[in-house]
Amino acid sequence: MRAARFHEYGGPENLVIEQAPDPHPGPGEIRVRVAAASVNPIDWKLRAGALQQMIPLELPAIPGRDGAGVVDEIGEGVQGVSTGDRVFGLGGVTGASAELFLLSAWAHTPATWNDEQAAGAGLASVTALRGLNALGSLAGRTLLVEGAAGGVGSAAVEIAVAHGATVIGTASERNHAFLTELGALPTTYGPGLAERLATLAPHGVDLVLDTAASGSLDDLVALTGDPQRVATVADHAGGQRLGTHVVNAENDSTLLSAAAELGGQGRYTPRIEQTFPLERIADAHAQAERGRTRGKIVISI
Repeated sequence: MRAARFHEYGGPENLVIEQAPDPHPGPGEIRVRVAAASVNPIDWKLRAGALQQMIPLELPAIPGRDGAGVVDEIGEGVQGVSTGDRVFGLGGVTGASAELFLLSAWAHTPATWNDEQAAGAGLASVTALRGLNALGSLAGRTLLVEGAAGGVGSAAVEIAVAHGATVIGTASERNHAFLTELGALPTTYGPGLAERLATLAPHGVDLVLDTAASGSLDDLVALTGDPQRVATVADHAGGQRLGTHVVNAENDSTLLSAAAELGGQGRYTPRIEQTFPLERIADAHAQAERGRTRGKIVISI
């Protein structure tokens, strides 16, 4: 199969397109012929070697944590899916930026999503849902999403709105119209946030989801007065210090199915900033590494 691989840690220029061995599913896994894969922060951090002490890789490695495509091989014990089905989901920490990818958690892709949107839904929706679920019931509550324009933040906004929350999202001013489109009340992040929120939410903010790791967690806890009303998917050290909910993504088919159900109802549409062909994966990684993306960056295989 064709795949993007890196043979040593370093910059995006280390990514090369070459032939790699075809993977085959083990028990509880399925293989998809990949239509598209997303680019997540963990992908470029792994490629750069920033996580090699925590997550050592066997090189050469294929970047990519999640993707979408058509099932073409099914492992032992798998039920509820057939070859030819359109699915999206998650595999290991690597492997998605290739023609074939193994999934250990998946859901059927709703007809309302194209392949790029499905590819952008996996890690973002699972991370958003785990953060939101940690905060409890959302109906009738006012939720602040810090970093609302990114891949996880934009998913969290739409999902929270679908569950009945009033959502305020922080982002740079250039992304305020985007947040309004998602159903959020936009505001800028940084100094003076409490004063801006007093105007937008005169009765206060009930819950906070931090997706940005911008150093604001102390201030976000102060806004609610209770660290248990705050969840972070980004600032784990700060969350542990302050006693907030600290959330990691998990390969959870139940959460993927919940996202797909909202997608089928037209209440959650993964937002794609830009799609790159596999041959330009180095450009995609470089853009993701620069940050400040609006939604997801996706690789078309």
